[in-house]
Amino acid sequence: MDVLFVLPDSVYARFFLRSGNKQSQLLQEVKSVLANTFNNTQIKGDGPVVVVPFSAYNLELVPAFSLLNGQHWICMTENGGYYKNADYKAEADLIQSSNEATNGKTRHLIRMMKRWQAYCNVPIKSFWIELIAVEFLNTWEHRKKGMTWYDWMVRDFLIYLESKPHAYLYAPGTYEMMYIGDAWLSKAKTARQIAIMACGYEADFPITAGNEWQKIFGTDIPKFL
Repeated sequence: MDVLFVLPDSVYARFFLRSGNKQSQLLQEVKSVLANTFNNTQIKGDGPVVVVPFSAYNLELVPAFSLLNGQHWICMTENGGYYKNADYKAEADLIQSSNEATNGKTRHLIRMMKRWQAYCNVPIKSFWIELIAVEFLNTWEHRKKGMTWYDWMVRDFLIYLESKPHAYLYAPGTYEMMYIGDAWLSKAKTARQIAIMACGYEADFPITAGNEWQKIFGTDIPKFL
């Protein structure tokens, strides 16, 4: 779950006066404040997000400052620290448009694949999952069909994802080019293999299929409906 946390301008002014990696310091301060509330959770500051891991999902909090053009500055900690433009309205509009065009499948697919990301500890950014889900559903032939096609949707998404190592994605609004590497590829291949098996079991062995799906998503999903 991604949450944009817009900070007041006074926080920017306070950190502007500091020396060193100001963005890292800001994230660490947010992390410390959250740690006082979630004292049983191992919170991580990993620019540009502060990650609060829960059992069912990871909460990714994005501290940001509002800009006059409607975009935001977010904290990047590498290379001594700097602020980067992000256009969350453009991102939200992209997902909403895709969601409307697919009868709600975009948001459902994103949630499912983020569950896979968290449960299987997949080293892929949540933002990348969102963009790739939109890409995939734009051309998926069953995008207008009902929820009974969700098993095929997950399977076909993983097949599509497996074709994306070393690809580039473009951030909506800012058009930043992002290289996604392949650190996530082996886990995507494993999940794709499991999803193919699960789909094959669905008709005649639904409980066996459920066992396979739980290898991808964990026990939060039932074995059988």
